[in-house]
Amino acid sequence: MQSISSPIESKVNNVFIHVSDLKKSAEWYSSLIGLTINLDEINSPVFNIPVTSMTGLTLDDHSFDPGFKFNPSSHVLFNFFAKDIDEAYSFVKGKGITIVREIERIGDFAYFNFQDLDGNVLMICNC
Repeated sequence: MQSISSPIESKVNNVFIHVSDLKKSAEWYSSLIGLTINLDEINSPVFNIPVTSMTGLTLDDHSFDPGFKFNPSSHVLFNFFAKDIDEAYSFVKGKGITIVREIERIGDFAYFNFQDLDGNVLMICNC
């Protein structure tokens, strides 16, 4: 693919997820991906989940914007990666998390969708 001159890089830098309770959501997301966090260090309006990839993950409770109306996304916002989709599915299901789409398998590719605490739809896939 050829590139043209642009001051904007061709990478996704950060994903923002709107949440209703920043500390509860920070704890939920951290537990989902196996991180330990100190809830006392979380201050509104945003918390950056310490992910290990180039793309960041920020939870945003919009406390600075009193006119903001929260609407959870019913469409997949992004996906987490898991080598073993069945193990990831069992892990998520074992946490009592709502699955909104069972595992779909397309050749070697597999994924499933679930909801966070606010009803935002997320995905886990193996590619």
